Amino acid sequence: MSEANDSATALLPGEDALAAVRSGLIAWYEADHREYPWRETDDPYAILVSEIMSQQTQLGRVVSAWADFLDRWPTVEALADAPRGEVVSFWSSHSLGYNNRAKYLHEAATQIVTEYDGAFPETPDELQELMGVGPYTANAVASFAFNTGNAVVDTNVKRVLYRAFDVPDDDTVFEGVADELMPAGDSRVWNNAIMELGGVACEKTPRCDAAGCPWREWCHAYETGDFTAPDVPTQPSFEGSRRQFRGRVIETLGEYDELPLSKLGPRIRVDYGGDTGREWLEGLVSDLADDGLVERRERADETVVRLQS
Repeated sequence: MSEANDSATALLPGEDALAAVRSGLIAWYEADHREYPWRETDDPYAILVSEIMSQQTQLGRVVSAWADFLDRWPTVEALADAPRGEVVSFWSSHSLGYNNRAKYLHEAATQIVTEYDGAFPETPDELQELMGVGPYTANAVASFAFNTGNAVVDTNVKRVLYRAFDVPDDDTVFEGVADELMPAGDSRVWNNAIMELGGVACEKTPRCDAAGCPWREWCHAYETGDFTAPDVPTQPSFEGSRRQFRGRVIETLGEYDELPLSKLGPRIRVDYGGDTGREWLEGLVSDLADDGLVERRERADETVVRLQS
């Protein structure tokens, strides 16, 4: 056994208690959990869409957007065939955050169709070959679609492990403990269950008794009353941010074939002008063009912009 595995094992209960920890969490999850439609499917395409949408977006907004997206592009082939500009415009109109995620999702769909004959890769390593799919998303899709994933380690899971088993705030140790804790071959139910525990019971303000946390018997924080946890990065304010105006550009261009900057500016902000005038807008559009989301062309003395086709 490696030194990392030795360290992880030392932080966990003994084998008999560990079996109870595992079975207790799975029973708690299966008895009652939040209902999300992507938890009711093992379709890797639908799960990939949900995972990409859920990145830094509240799940309440994702539910309706996910259903609308799949109504419009029900298969990976349909998404690959869609114009990229339409996909990006949909993303922006549903307030799903960074539009690059729509671009990458479209490119990943194209890869699956052209490089994999429409069949999804099934392991985390293979899934990471898709455009815009990082380790976390690859592992989530492998877990929930194919039951072939490793232990998921997100902010909620770190909080759970830190409190329950006094795991130090170290990513390598978190990953080692999470891997040792997960029952072999059960990544689908286990990863859903431990993320649910962090989402409804072991929140920043814990609800141990109210949520019936199944780990109270073994939990270090419950025993000591010390519910501190690793700091969670604060998401920058969206209102008035550059992200918000990037989204407004995409959404506005989705309504027109093209627009000159002089007409685009006033449509995305009522106070267009001065420090937030032509130079500011040109920088915004330049960034979007560099990301492959819009196209620019010069017409007479005016710059005209349209969505990337």
